[in-house]
Amino acid sequence: MPLSRRRFLAAPVVGAAVSTLGLPVARAVEPRMVRAGDADYAALTTRGYNRRFTARPQQIFVPGNAEEVRVAVERSVKEGSALAVRSGGHGFEDFVDNDRTRTIVDLQRLNTVSWDETHRAFSVDAGADLGAVYERLLGGWGVTLPAGICKGVGAGGHMSGGGYGPLSRRLGLVADHLYGVELVTVDSSGAASVVVATQDGPNADLWWAHTGGGGGNFGVATRYLLRSSGSDGVDPARALPKPPGTMVHTRLTLPFATEESFVRLVGNYLAFFEQHSAPGDPFTGLYAPLHIKPGIAGSDVLVLLDGDLPDAAKMFDEFVAAISAGVTPGLVGPPPTTSSYADTVANVYYAEGMPGFRVKAKSAYLRKSFSAEQLQTLYRYMSDIRFIGESQLEFMPFGGATNAVAADATAVSARNSFMKLLIHAAWRIPGDDDRQIAWAREMFRDVYAATGGAPVPNESNGGSYINYPDPDMADRRWNTSGVPWHSLYYGGNYERLRGVKATWDPGNVFQHRLSIGRPDW
Repeated sequence: MPLSRRRFLAAPVVGAAVSTLGLPVARAVEPRMVRAGDADYAALTTRGYNRRFTARPQQIFVPGNAEEVRVAVERSVKEGSALAVRSGGHGFEDFVDNDRTRTIVDLQRLNTVSWDETHRAFSVDAGADLGAVYERLLGGWGVTLPAGICKGVGAGGHMSGGGYGPLSRRLGLVADHLYGVELVTVDSSGAASVVVATQDGPNADLWWAHTGGGGGNFGVATRYLLRSSGSDGVDPARALPKPPGTMVHTRLTLPFATEESFVRLVGNYLAFFEQHSAPGDPFTGLYAPLHIKPGIAGSDVLVLLDGDLPDAAKMFDEFVAAISAGVTPGLVGPPPTTSSYADTVANVYYAEGMPGFRVKAKSAYLRKSFSAEQLQTLYRYMSDIRFIGESQLEFMPFGGATNAVAADATAVSARNSFMKLLIHAAWRIPGDDDRQIAWAREMFRDVYAATGGAPVPNESNGGSYINYPDPDMADRRWNTSGVPWHSLYYGGNYERLRGVKATWDPGNVFQHRLSIGRPDW
């Protein structure tokens, strides 16, 4: 049920004070704190996605509102306790879970999705997972966001990194619907404050930094304000996009492949989406990630197509024919099914939960299709049966509406790409770390051999995605291009982001291995 302003104001207030929103909030309430030996400590320290990394902090705060976050942050800063923030816990790297972290601020209790009448925008707490966001927006107001396909991902990091998903080719990035952000910042004296930044109001530079500047850089985002461009927010049911009424979906499997058929299939696939990457293209209602598994057998394409399109069935057939042309053996799978958008999210989007993998991830944006030589390199690594298991190489269609926005309008500079590449090496045995990490690193290095082992932005490459961070890009052993890591992730927006960082985090309280302002190498 939507949270009305009347119900919000009727909520009990402890030690009334006025927030930056002009509404009373709880003050002087101690955030819950967990220490080693407490019953919840083990569960809270192992809530991260990547089992390669586990922090052993002195304290974990589990606040229930923005004021409690402020108290936790200020206390940590005054104690000199290095802090990190966790929302959904799906980070691939050790930005939270590392030996340096002494305090974790865990946002899982901040999980409300409501309508904010003051700002005439949807309010999504940073600890809410995407599955809950979809369910509440759709059930309460009949709207949605073009956010990720993994329902367990937390809004906190996903949205600050730009956020994209199955509807992004038609509706843009989450960043394109971000109106504001509430966060806790720390000034030069170490005092923490709850600040609201909006697109057309106060602190617009801080709003802009959260449209793709990545998490853990400027403060602790406690909630996001979401409203689409062009909406005045008078009617919540028109403040964000309507989803498709139905979606056509199926999963097509590749039984096995020779090098020739692999190169042809992936080449066909990339060529199709490169051809259909312009904003407004009829196929922007199609999202079809390609998952390639080591050993090739069992690799698949998950097809998700807007079922409301008048030629949806014809478009499905055209897509399958285009990517299958000349491929032997061909793709196999059940006939497509048509379901409501709600049922598709519930049953086809990826389930919540942490798989318990050890992970190494590498990412890139593609502006042009890979060459035959690059595809042959991928086949050489992906056909190696020694790595059959949990790993996969994933191509995720991009472009469409994501390319209709200027590169400096948001902090996401990748506005002329048609595809994302993700190498997701995953395994379970700690003793296999070196072998698996080397496999991912060497594959990425060899694919991008012509540009020094990194997807250096040029006519073919669009850099990398900050929500799939890779500290190797700040390591001269793996990035020999001479182009610093931040050019890959932020392009020409980096200097502006550095300025925002200097203004809002002058003490560099919020930092990690790819944080804004860190050394180039």
